[in-house]
Amino acid sequence: PSEDETPRSEDGQNATGEEQRMSSTSPSRDDAASSKPKGRLAADGAGGERRIRCSKDQHTIGTWNVRSMSQGKLDVVIGEMSRLKIDILGVSELKWTGMGHFTSNDHQIYYCGQEDHRRNGVAFIINSKVAKAVLGYNPKNDRMISIRIQGKPSNITVIQIYAPTTNAEEAEVEQFYEDLQHLLDNTPKRDVIFITGDWNAKVGSQMTPRITGKYGLGEQNEAGHRLIEFCQDNSLCITNTLFQQPKRRLYTWTSPDGQHRNQIDYILCSQRWRTSVQSVKTRPGADCSSDHELLLAQFRIRLKRLG
Repeated sequence: PSEDETPRSEDGQNATGEEQRMSSTSPSRDDAASSKPKGRLAADGAGGERRIRCSKDQHTIGTWNVRSMSQGKLDVVIGEMSRLKIDILGVSELKWTGMGHFTSNDHQIYYCGQEDHRRNGVAFIINSKVAKAVLGYNPKNDRMISIRIQGKPSNITVIQIYAPTTNAEEAEVEQFYEDLQHLLDNTPKRDVIFITGDWNAKVGSQMTPRITGKYGLGEQNEAGHRLIEFCQDNSLCITNTLFQQPKRRLYTWTSPDGQHRNQIDYILCSQRWRTSVQSVKTRPGADCSSDHELLLAQFRIRLKRLG
């Protein structure tokens, strides 16, 4: 991280000031964004008549705030995905413009950013195995994107988000949750739901029945309270608070000086599918020059691979 970045305080009140420490320099023209072909997959129902075969493998889903993604960093992230056998990776703070879908190093990338500014931005990177089961994707805006995967007995919808920081205007926060609720409301009711990303919120260590476990970190802040209310309204649980892990596997963000650590990235899951999640923890050894840790969840849900 650069020296002009604003560190987040341990008490959580200034714990999510990422927009204060956005890069002052524009990405170079060799950014992946400059050469990405545009395009979208067919609508969700397009694969219904193709032959399928089932896989009962355990799958790994992750989320990572990468703090901007140049072409070189994209290669690094895909390399880490291959090394750690990650099937689905949601990415926050991409800082690409436009939206679309392209292939890189045998992985499929689906992304959405602003049209004319390199800020925010979200994406999915999917390995070749799971890509065969992708039914479609929805680039909602520069803070959220969803992807739908064919599964059995239910399909899976994964939403990657990048939430406003704690110093954002209330209207921006309201718009974020309104957009996210709209995205959820338009998701088929039988789908398994995962929502992954940088929530810029601290849910704290106090257990909330059916929502959080005993392994959240620190004190809950206002943004964390808002997130818990959203989970209650939509029957979601925050999976990385449910599993006992060493603290270094729980915190997801470290201040530039290394003095402060917080848990602000989360993987949410439908409460009725909670038992499909086997474990959730960060991978401190994964590196893409970000102040966030890679957060991974292992889950068991049968995917249908299109053949």
